Amino acid sequence: MCGIDDEFKSDYLNSYFESLNVSEKEGEDWDLMILNSLEFHNFDDCKALMNILDDREYVFKYKVILQKKFEDLVRWFLYDYMGITSRPIPPFTTNQKKIDLLSLYILVANDGGYREVTTENTWPIIAKDLGLGYEEGDHIRIVSKQGASKGNDQ
Repeated sequence: MCGIDDEFKSDYLNSYFESLNVSEKEGEDWDLMILNSLEFHNFDDCKALMNILDDREYVFKYKVILQKKFEDLVRWFLYDYMGITSRPIPPFTTNQKKIDLLSLYILVANDGGYREVTTENTWPIIAKDLGLGYEEGDHIRIVSKQGASKGNDQ
């Protein structure tokens, strides 16, 4: 079954990136060109970015750009799709420090998702892994719940 999922992802991503009509140039970084051209107008666009996040080497290589793209994805989902404009993207800690949504997503996903992190009460550890204080854990849980409460369990 896993092979079928991998084949679907590969076919989907290949067709999606071919539809971007990025012209070929000598010496261009195709991965970077594709990533820069990614915009969010529907769930297929979101799935394309989420599938990219499965490749940890890619995430490491393009982390700064992916952080912005992930914020764009969350902004599109909350503002455009859900019509919720009262939450700042990116969110901030109680000390007004920006919360890195991409790193938060990856850490929570790696620890089993929102429900698992909440059940095991590991939000303080997530906060510390984000470079914040342990005391910010509960605030991050609340920020994450606001995004997760609309049908996404992470």
